Amino acid sequence: MKTWIAFPRVEGTASRQAHADLPAGTYEREIGREGFFGPASQLHHRHPPTGWTRFDGPLRPRAYDLTKLDRAVASPFEAPVVLSNAACQIRLWRPDGRMEHLARNTDGDQVLFLHEGRGDLFCDYGHLAVRDGDYVLLPRGTAWRLDCDGAATILMVEATNDAFGLPSKGPVGTHAIFDPAVLDIPRIDEAFLDQQDEREWHTVVKRRNQMTTIVHPFNPLDAIGWHGDLAPVRLNWRDIRPLMSARYHVPPSAHTTFLAGRLVICTFCPRPIESDPGALKLPYYHSNDDYDEFIFYHKGQFFSRDNIHPGMSTFHPAGFPHGPHPGAYKTAMEYARKETDEVAVMVDTRDFLDPGDLPEGVEVPDYADSWKAKPAAE
Repeated sequence: MKTWIAFPRVEGTASRQAHADLPAGTYEREIGREGFFGPASQLHHRHPPTGWTRFDGPLRPRAYDLTKLDRAVASPFEAPVVLSNAACQIRLWRPDGRMEHLARNTDGDQVLFLHEGRGDLFCDYGHLAVRDGDYVLLPRGTAWRLDCDGAATILMVEATNDAFGLPSKGPVGTHAIFDPAVLDIPRIDEAFLDQQDEREWHTVVKRRNQMTTIVHPFNPLDAIGWHGDLAPVRLNWRDIRPLMSARYHVPPSAHTTFLAGRLVICTFCPRPIESDPGALKLPYYHSNDDYDEFIFYHKGQFFSRDNIHPGMSTFHPAGFPHGPHPGAYKTAMEYARKETDEVAVMVDTRDFLDPGDLPEGVEVPDYADSWKAKPAAE
């Protein structure tokens, strides 16, 4: 385990506290390692670090309007891949109503986030009713199917060859952010027992991104009970109570929901905006060159972005500074809004993400230009 070289210093004109009381006329940018967990420095710039005029080359911020991925597919493994690497797959799935087969992902743990819709999830362990805003964490190798009450939209995040767990809550204690007691598990209830039958069932198994179908002359979801400490869990964002400070903008790492070896899932929930006059009131410009960042916008107005609506996503690969849009920065620093109403899912990955092969029109053109400040005359 390496020890980072530590030498806290102050050079030139700088604030005494990160993210607060910036020198007049400056813009703060944090350069950090290991996401927001490693050593970091805050630089004070004369101009917004995102004040570029153009990008030439494949490295650029991207935005996707995932509402345009509107084709329903029966299997979650047929859902289009938005971004992926060797340790993670991010897909957007629109179920085709009731699944007539079982799915089993043996490539890694699978998290489902229900953006729209409701229904019933049946798995090896029993039955879970699900609704919009639910996370469902499915341990690797769990057989499951989903019966949706009409249309649904689901963000899928796979920890390839890995498992999701809960982050350490540190000094705030295990009951902070959300109490583990709010996690729901599948039940062997009447709905689960009623779905058991003796007809032929197919189980589609994903292994190394290849599909194998196992056929049984009965429903393999035929358990009558179980005991132990391994099972899917359900968490709704409405049960998350975010960490916050009136005097300091806490980093995204404080909003970590699930954690794997090479990626984290964070949830941004409604909260009061910092009220201290000197505090930054939105995410600071930052260069975290050890992680790529994906954000899916579920609900509300994302307070550090302009022209983003629910169902969209953004992708900010490592390699350039990113942060709030000019209009959002101005609104926040004027304290024009006193609280956020956003709900968003962020996935930070330790390895470079590759964009998927998405249909024409899904990627938002010229997203990189959205940081350009408008001329004063406008």
